[in-house]
Amino acid sequence: MSQPTPNGAKHGELILKLRGISKQFGAVTALSDIELDVHAGEVVALVGDNGAGKSTLVKVLAGVHQPTSGTIEFQGRDVALDSPGTALEMGIATVFQDLALCENLDVVANLFLGHELSPWKLDEVQMEVRAWTLLQELAARIPSVREPIASLSGGQRQTVAIARSLLLDPHVIMLDEPTAALGVAQTAEVLNLIERVRDRGHGVILISHNMEDVRAVADRIVVLRLGKNNGVFTADTSHEELVAAITGASENSVSRRMARKQDATEASQ
Repeated sequence: MSQPTPNGAKHGELILKLRGISKQFGAVTALSDIELDVHAGEVVALVGDNGAGKSTLVKVLAGVHQPTSGTIEFQGRDVALDSPGTALEMGIATVFQDLALCENLDVVANLFLGHELSPWKLDEVQMEVRAWTLLQELAARIPSVREPIASLSGGQRQTVAIARSLLLDPHVIMLDEPTAALGVAQTAEVLNLIERVRDRGHGVILISHNMEDVRAVADRIVVLRLGKNNGVFTADTSHEELVAAITGASENSVSRRMARKQDATEASQ
């Protein structure tokens, strides 16, 4: 039997369902008839070349943009994500690339920024306890919850941003290029964190250009191309197949190019 998650959903339960989502900006069609499903306790990677529509789709789900047409079903009912506040209140959290952390504040202050525990005055003790509890659940490598953000590494900052998004127990968390510009060790740390977030029962939408990272943690890989769906793949799909779907090339043409490259490499040795 599926165990309930921190937010009450059950592992495997369909949380988010997009059907026919389109978005136009004047004469430009950024998204066309997009379909996407997200279940509790899974990582769905959203991949595609620049201009594929990933950022627009993320902003639609974050409540920044409203779709021109189509339906968004959340926990079995049609919803309108008409603002970022609505999306967050409903249970869809987003960690954008810029992380939106305040470097002059410590970890606790950043975690609770905008959601401070304050019946009469700031409950510093309770906030610190909750911060430590959450970070320990995530096995986060943060030296102290009173550590200033400015002194943390890129991976640690990403961890704080992800932890902050989890404080309200969202059903879905979107991570926009969480490993971009990180070193090998920090990337591994963030990928491990993503797996732990999935294990907690959250649905994770991972946006990334790094196919190695995607294949390391994704349960399904959704490819967008020119604003449209261009295939849904499993994590064991070959790199060549994914590249073919992303670029629009046939698998055979990609294989031929790679074979020629291999021949050229061998000939030069």
